[in-house]
Formats: sequence, C-alpha cells, structure tokens
Amino acid sequence: MDVTEITVKSALVRSKIPGVEYVINPYLGCAHGCRYCYAVFMRKYARHHRADPWGSFVEVKVNIAEVLRRELAKKKKPGRVMLASVCDPYQPVEARYRLTRQCLEALIGHSWGVSILTKSPLVTRDLDLLKDAPDVSVGFSIGTDDERVRAILEPQAPPIAARIEALRQLHEAGVRTWVFVAPILPLDPERLFAAIAPHMDSFMADGLNYAYLVRDLYRKHGWEYALTPAYADEMAAFLLKKWEERGG
Repeated sequence: MDVTEITVKSALVRSKIPGVEYVINPYLGCAHGCRYCYAVFMRKYARHHRADPWGSFVEVKVNIAEVLRRELAKKKKPGRVMLASVCDPYQPVEARYRLTRQCLEALIGHSWGVSILTKSPLVTRDLDLLKDAPDVSVGFSIGTDDERVRAILEPQAPPIAARIEALRQLHEAGVRTWVFVAPILPLDPERLFAAIAPHMDSFMADGLNYAYLVRDLYRKHGWEYALTPAYADEMAAFLLKKWEERGG
C-alpha cells in the first residue's frame, strides 16, 4: 500500500446525500480495494498516477482536522455530517493518523450531528467519544453474509464477522447503529438478517450500481443471477419485510 501525506484547503463538502448537509473524507483512496467501488472516479483528483489501481494507494489529508476546526468556528449553527462518502474513515491508516477521531472530536465539540459509515471494526476504538455524543450514529456496510463472496469482491476489507461483532459492541454501548446492505451482493438474506437484526436500530439497502466493474467476476463464479436489478429488488424487499415484522 502506497501511503502519501497531502494537505487540503477545505474539509466540509456540501452533500446531496439525504439527511446530511456535508461530508468529510479524511483520506483520498481506500485500502479495502472493493472490486465494485463507485469511488474509483476519485482517482482523477489524486496525486497518484491515474493508472494506479484503486485500492493500491491512500492519500492522507494530514491537516484536515485543523482545517475543519477553522470551518466549524465560522458556522453560525450546527449541521450534520457524514464520515465518509468516498473512502472508509476507519481504513487501516486511521490507526496511525487518527484523522477521523480528530474530526469527530471537533464535530462533537461544536454540537454537530454525525453519521459514520464504515466496514471497519476500528470504529470501536472511539467508543469513548461515540457513546456520550448526543447525535451520532454508526453504520456498517455489509452487502453479503458469505465470507467467500466478501473475500473475492472486498479482498482487503475486514471479515463480515468482525463487522457484526463491532456493530454489536456499539449497539450494546448505546450508540445508534444501522446497517447499509449495499451493494447487495450474492447473499442468503435470511442468514444475513438474523446476524445483523439484533444489533441495529435501522437499515438501508441498495443494489449494485456499477455492475460493469464486476461482471466478469460474477460470471466466473456463477453469480450472474445477482447482476440484475430484479435480484436487488427481491433481496431488499425480503429484508424490509423481515424488519417490519420485527417492528422496525
């Protein structure tokens, strides 16, 4: 993994994501290397060569917390932020640089709401901040229950069981938790739901929006059935029904 330190001029980026006004991405690039990742377009903004494979580099925005603190001081009223939209805020380099934690400290200190989306159990490191924050939620991206599927499509991402265990820890600590079943990968929806439902307050689901990125892989492993929008709709409807049956 090629890790490069860079500086930035802004931290808060206006968002079109429903429910959040801004996004913060402490890193450019993501070490998880998910084969379906929509964020590959971010290569054009990277200092790295555009031919470098997505997942092979991370650019660390070493001054982002300092910039964020200046921006927050100028805001007249608190808003809501997502950490993050085009990287995982708790990817491995966060253990060293702690930029997400520093951003969290600044946001919570200024009474901003925060939605976190990650695949990493490293988020539990920050339980001391999260459990006492009045308006923070943590979501885990879990698109399948099948570890073989995960290993092929998310080769450098944490195992599914590790994500669910972190989800459990956060939920039991009183942190609002949610699961983003996205993209919907080949899965057993009954088994996935049974694993995540006891530990989440809400969930969302979304289909595979960039099927062309993984079409050959799906065909190689006999997953063609999961490439269609109809499959995603069926799985999402099943999960929603199960959630409603639980009173969600």
